[in-house]
Amino acid sequence: MAAGKVAIVIDQMYQVLEVWYPYYRFREAGLGVDFVADKAKKEYSSREGYPCISNVSAGDANVDDYDCMVVPGGFAPDFMRRSGDVVKFANDMVNAEKIIAAICHGGWLLCSTKIFKGKKATCFMAIKDDIKNAGAKYVDADCVVDENLITSRKPDDLPVFCMAILRALSK
Repeated sequence: MAAGKVAIVIDQMYQVLEVWYPYYRFREAGLGVDFVADKAKKEYSSREGYPCISNVSAGDANVDDYDCMVVPGGFAPDFMRRSGDVVKFANDMVNAEKIIAAICHGGWLLCSTKIFKGKKATCFMAIKDDIKNAGAKYVDADCVVDENLITSRKPDDLPVFCMAILRALSK
């Protein structure tokens, strides 16, 4: 795989597996990975208390530096949507037609973009109405790929989710 770079968007109360499993899987594949958040050099705790330190603020993140954005779940996406800089970064990634991937509640952040319009997607069942209202056709599957949008439902789907992202990045 050609070298590339992935932005994993984080905030407090993130789902620990949905951040760290992709992080180590992408590093293993030779990709660069940044933790992008509202503020740089800030520690964000998972729902279980596991720390993650952001290394790039969304306001300073350059979309041209990334091939893909991954939005994990947990309660973090609800906090992400409260940051104008994070929402702008997400919109900029969508508008640049980068690979956009969300798992579980990660779709909440993407509801603040136009990515779901006319596309098939999945998510944690509790937010399926939100993604449908944002324009998606909801599909209950472990991973749904529709052009540059890759979505999954829950931590159990991480292997197929990460493989779909890696396939998309290798094209």
